[in-house]
Amino acid sequence: MSSARVDYIAPWWTYWLHQFPHVNLRFQPLDHTFKPQEENYQQSLIFLGCVAAAGLGVNLLCLAIYLSCLCCCRKDEEEEESKKSNSCCVTWAAVAAGLICCVAVGVGFYGNSETNDGVYQLTYSLYNANHTLAGVDSLVTGTMGGMQRGLNEHLSRLGEIFAARGDFVQTLQFMQQMSDNIIKQLLGLPDWEKAKVDLAAIADQTAYVEYYRWLTYLLILILDLVICLAACLGLAKQSRWLLTTMMVFGVLTLILSWASLGADVATAVGTSDFCVAPDKFLMNQTKDVISSDIVHYYLYCSQTLPNPFQQSLTVFQRSLTTMQIQIQGLLQFAVPLFPTAERDLLSIQHLLNNSEASLHQLTALLDCRGLNKDYLDALMGVCYDGVEGLLYLCLFSLLAACAFSVMLCAIPRAWRQIANRDRDYDDIDDGDPFNPQSRRIMSHHSHQGNMHSFCSYSSSMGSQTSLHPPTQAVSNAPLTEYMNQSALFGGNPRYENVPLIGRGSPPPSYSPTMRATYLSMTEDQIRHFGEDFRA
Repeated sequence: MSSARVDYIAPWWTYWLHQFPHVNLRFQPLDHTFKPQEENYQQSLIFLGCVAAAGLGVNLLCLAIYLSCLCCCRKDEEEEESKKSNSCCVTWAAVAAGLICCVAVGVGFYGNSETNDGVYQLTYSLYNANHTLAGVDSLVTGTMGGMQRGLNEHLSRLGEIFAARGDFVQTLQFMQQMSDNIIKQLLGLPDWEKAKVDLAAIADQTAYVEYYRWLTYLLILILDLVICLAACLGLAKQSRWLLTTMMVFGVLTLILSWASLGADVATAVGTSDFCVAPDKFLMNQTKDVISSDIVHYYLYCSQTLPNPFQQSLTVFQRSLTTMQIQIQGLLQFAVPLFPTAERDLLSIQHLLNNSEASLHQLTALLDCRGLNKDYLDALMGVCYDGVEGLLYLCLFSLLAACAFSVMLCAIPRAWRQIANRDRDYDDIDDGDPFNPQSRRIMSHHSHQGNMHSFCSYSSSMGSQTSLHPPTQAVSNAPLTEYMNQSALFGGNPRYENVPLIGRGSPPPSYSPTMRATYLSMTEDQIRHFGEDFRA
């Protein structure tokens, strides 16, 4: 970077990214100079993407080992402790995955917006610079066309009118020389047409790619959030099919996160290589189109640098001034002698006035401050907002990969808990009248007869007394209440330690306290609670 350059300083993160190893696919170290046309430099960026692919392979390998251990290496644990520890592990894993996913999505939205703002500033600056160059080209073309066609036609007619006066003819010839001199100076200006087309093409292509990049990341962010919420819902609902679906989508999103990380890192490193030394790259790219003095003038725009157009513009101004003086003299001395020449002289004067106005506009457009401002704005957009946004997108990809890795570890454990719960239900004795499945079967066959419920109490001395409540048909009405109460008092429908309310029959066994409470009931209380408690 030149010492004259004080307006643009590359941010620290571009220097950090610029120090990343640049290695081609043959593992040969390369120079860190930004050379996008060279194959070796392209391979160095592809190598960074391959590093991300290797990270994906390691991640998937760790997940495969974990799932294999979970499926094959089942230890014999005590049932209650296993349930509590697994439930706690799954809960905290789901919470961690949800929080990390939410943070990742927030970071991703910010990074996507920052990158889009930076690219928009780049394309805006390119279009603005293209407009400036188009204005210069239009002024130069219009001035040259007026001099070559309009001025020559008027001078030819005036030459015929002033044929008898040699001094007037010499004045016309001198004006023709000034006109040719102006055209020569204009032809000496750079041909901006090619540069203008190149800037417009770059801006159009950049805007096109950026739109689809922004849209793709937006869809990825929404997809990550939906998958995370759906996985949490599946864990809460304990839905097997939803957990299976989210596990498949989780693997796909994990692959997508690592792929986006590789693309973002490669793009950020390549852009940082440009941002560290943008002037050098632009000088090399434009050396065959525009002279190095002109490019240097626009890139640095220092007061100490000479204006490469100053001489041409000065000659242009002096020639116009000389021609205007000659036209004033002809209007003053030739028109009284040749009245028919007045129209052509006034037309030439109008043409020279327009050329002078074009000269002032051309001087303003060729000044370095306009194009240099567009150049600096483009650098600020790319190297500050753009690269910063790419870093946030890299962070999003890492956080998303972590979140979905945790989720893929938690879902199989949740699956095992659901399977154990279903197995507990299947292990319930079908002959147990308090088994919900058995109650449904008894309800189905209730038209064949009434079923009697019996309960027994064994005293501490081994005595046994039977209670025979009146018969009553068993229905499915209290099934919901039974399940709710069983969930409240332990979560297992096989075991109860409190009397069931509204069942119509006592529990299988009474504790001594419950026995004493039952025997102390009066007849009024028995009638109040129903005939089912009569012995």
